[in-house]
Amino acid sequence: MTTIDWTAAAEALDANGWAVLPNLLDADACLHLAALYDEPGHFRSHVIMARHGFGRGEYRYFAYPLPDPVQDLRTRLYPPLAGIANRWHARMGLARRFPATHAEWRAECHAAGQTRPTPLLLRYGPGDYNCLHQDLYGDHVFPLQAAVLLSEPARDFAGGEFVLTEQRPRMQSRAAVVPLGQGDAVVFAVNQRPVRGSKGDYRVTMRHGVSAVHIGRRHTLGIIFHDAA
Repeated sequence: MTTIDWTAAAEALDANGWAVLPNLLDADACLHLAALYDEPGHFRSHVIMARHGFGRGEYRYFAYPLPDPVQDLRTRLYPPLAGIANRWHARMGLARRFPATHAEWRAECHAAGQTRPTPLLLRYGPGDYNCLHQDLYGDHVFPLQAAVLLSEPARDFAGGEFVLTEQRPRMQSRAAVVPLGQGDAVVFAVNQRPVRGSKGDYRVTMRHGVSAVHIGRRHTLGIIFHDAA
């Protein structure tokens, strides 16, 4: 995993609610992870989006134990994000604070009955898309998550942009299209984030999705830090 400029990432997250971590994975690692999709033994469930009104496309939730690259990402990304998450919660007046390691946070989730792993692989083909949504899964929610693009835009697929919307109080929503290359990750707010206003901090609500793929096939790795009930 490449070295991450966490100062720049924290500044981008504070400013926009999302940050790109460039070249998080190399091409070989991306191809290896994408190939896991066709090995059902790694997964606990398979979701066809159209059956649930989520959009079009499909995804698989990993089972425990997670594959080593997925476990490594979850373990290594969590500590710096926990610092940002704790600062955000303080700004939003929320009492919950997050422990220093992911093992400790996972133990809190499991003690609360959230025991099912949430990292997932997503696959999109022509015409597939993902509706705007939030990945909450229970009362114990870590406020940041990551998505790693495993396919190469313009070579493996066209379209399929990662999209975020921000619902601001008493204002119109703002949308962002996040440019990603193969191996890049986007870290973003799961639900709410703090924004500095003239009268102090206020909360905005964020959702994320994927626009329609025009041609080809798009694979993404989703890293969610809380487990599901």
